[in-house]
Amino acid sequence: MALTRRIIKNYWLKNVLDSPKLSKSLTVNALKNENTTVKDEEIKKFSIQNEDWWSLNGPSKALHSMNEVRIPLVRDGLVQFPAEKRNPKPLKDKKILDVGCGGGILSEALAKIGAEVTGIDASKNLIEIAQKHSEENKRLINKPKYLCSSVEEHLNDHKDHYDGVVASEVIEHVDNKELFVKSCVSVLKPGGRIFFTTPNRTRAAQILGICVSEYILNIIPKGTHNYDMFITPNELSFLLERNDCHVEMICGLFYNVLQDRWSFVKPQTLVYAIQAQKTK
Repeated sequence: MALTRRIIKNYWLKNVLDSPKLSKSLTVNALKNENTTVKDEEIKKFSIQNEDWWSLNGPSKALHSMNEVRIPLVRDGLVQFPAEKRNPKPLKDKKILDVGCGGGILSEALAKIGAEVTGIDASKNLIEIAQKHSEENKRLINKPKYLCSSVEEHLNDHKDHYDGVVASEVIEHVDNKELFVKSCVSVLKPGGRIFFTTPNRTRAAQILGICVSEYILNIIPKGTHNYDMFITPNELSFLLERNDCHVEMICGLFYNVLQDRWSFVKPQTLVYAIQAQKTK
């Protein structure tokens, strides 16, 4: 316990008390660069994970189990009918863009239930990992399409193209959040739905999601998150509403470390999911 307290204290002194004034304004936090959304250091941070991306007990362990809540979120948001009438491929003929797809953990899961998935990521290394795993997965008949691209670049040829857009655990690594949200909405068809999951910018998320998860329990690699880049539900809702979207749902997400399981919860203190529909 003494060691744990010392680690928390050192982290707090280094990253909170001695840091520049923490961002309280969406303008400061989201509009640092007008032309790009992801910094090179953020791309390199995830590229080095390599083959560990698909290890169920590796650095992406929590992302694998997060599919238990991400898949129902997207499925029920895009196909709304009673559970007893569902079939094994409920997302058949639905075109979905997985923004920041990484090694393809979410893309493959969506493809398994019928979606026509395009996964994009700014890391060439991760796209190669996703492509390789998809090709080697003999049980995956409906293969995702992977592209090394930013969502801004992808928008050039795919305006109003997708039924659904998913940006899961991505926007907290994005430098220009306003441009990112605008681009994600622009590739979405009118009437389509967009889904985000991301940590909230709260002290609880900073302590548990960064200090404890990264530096004490080693659930995720050290340095994965930067608290100043987190976005609150109100801020993200504002960006969506400003880009012709109606926010339909916001709920909290909780990760049980001991059981390696995610669940939907009412509090949005740590991690939250948001669903919105494009109105124009």
